[in-house]
Amino acid sequence: MMSFRRRGLRVVAALVAVSLLAAACGDDDDDGGGEASAEFEFFSWWTGGGDSEGKQALLDLFAEQNPDVEIVDSAIAGGAGTNAQAELANRLLADDPPDSYQRHAGKELLEDIEAGEVEDLTFLYDEEGWRDVFPEGLLDLITVDDKLYSVPVNIHRSNLLWYNPAVLQEVGIAGPPATWDEFLAQAATLEAAGKIPLTVGPTWTQQHLLENVLLGELGPDAYTGLWDGSTDWESPEVIGALDTFTQVLDHSNLDSAAADWQPAIDPLIEGDAAYNVMGDWADTYYRIEKELDWETGYNATTSPGTAGVFNFLSDSFTLPVDAPHRDTALEWLKLAGSKEGQDTFNPVKGSIPARTDGDASLYTGYLAMPLADWTSEETTIVGSLAHGVVADNAGKAEIDS
Repeated sequence: MMSFRRRGLRVVAALVAVSLLAAACGDDDDDGGGEASAEFEFFSWWTGGGDSEGKQALLDLFAEQNPDVEIVDSAIAGGAGTNAQAELANRLLADDPPDSYQRHAGKELLEDIEAGEVEDLTFLYDEEGWRDVFPEGLLDLITVDDKLYSVPVNIHRSNLLWYNPAVLQEVGIAGPPATWDEFLAQAATLEAAGKIPLTVGPTWTQQHLLENVLLGELGPDAYTGLWDGSTDWESPEVIGALDTFTQVLDHSNLDSAAADWQPAIDPLIEGDAAYNVMGDWADTYYRIEKELDWETGYNATTSPGTAGVFNFLSDSFTLPVDAPHRDTALEWLKLAGSKEGQDTFNPVKGSIPARTDGDASLYTGYLAMPLADWTSEETTIVGSLAHGVVADNAGKAEIDS
């Protein structure tokens, strides 16, 4: 972790470079203001389990509401969205935008806003009444110069500690740790029993872990201060939190880190490891792909030190400047922000609505927990580093070396 100190403790993340996508776009036949065209190109990184099914449920609803529209699904897999973002960057540079594209809500979109790549959607928020149903904390984190440029379709939670209850019982641990110090104490017990205390995957999953160690050690106010400049990266508190992160990694399988987040979870399922810090998309992997039961086959709690805090990220959609089929894209955005659209998409995707008026009966098992926390006035909302809420792409690209 000495490199954090030498380089001012900068944000750790990197975009993955990939080749240019040759994606077909329709004719520019509605000139930004005519009737909905017969084509709509939808660009996302939703290709995995849960993602694909949720996406298809929402696209099917869009197709039902717009039967004359041909949907072109231009999805790019891998890297928690970084592969798709690299492809998208090439397309925007080539003045070849899709009709709407996915970004993580927050500062990840800042570069596109500054480059004039996306339209201001404030008018849509006013027309659809979305300011009344999206939490103020969310709106604050996605507003740029009093304008809104994307529509959040869901909420994911970053600060989660997934665990195997059977492994804890086997080694005599009563429950998951409430603090990172408690985790370090449990790690000795787990290692003595031949278990991996914490599994990790590729670099972005380690960044995901980093943000939640910082959040758990510093608390929500000081954590937020890291991104708005009110917390000194070289203060003793931050140095201590980074040292804790180093100690946590010392009790992980970092030397044999998995290639992606799913194989990083597999050792927990197989009984070889106890814990993994990952967003709540992991629930779909456990529940659907591995057919495990919530609370008995797998379980989760807030990551150490973060009880009462919701570290969020959100998939959101944009209206690119010069979108080939602008009116159709606007219909898509209205659906993405609607109660019907979000309640169709999220129970299948394994996320919760960004809106606060979702149908609670649809969110069962694990999903009942984040829904209750997201809609509670007692919950403190903070934004994810690794998933673009508090750091733009330029910041994330300053790689720790």
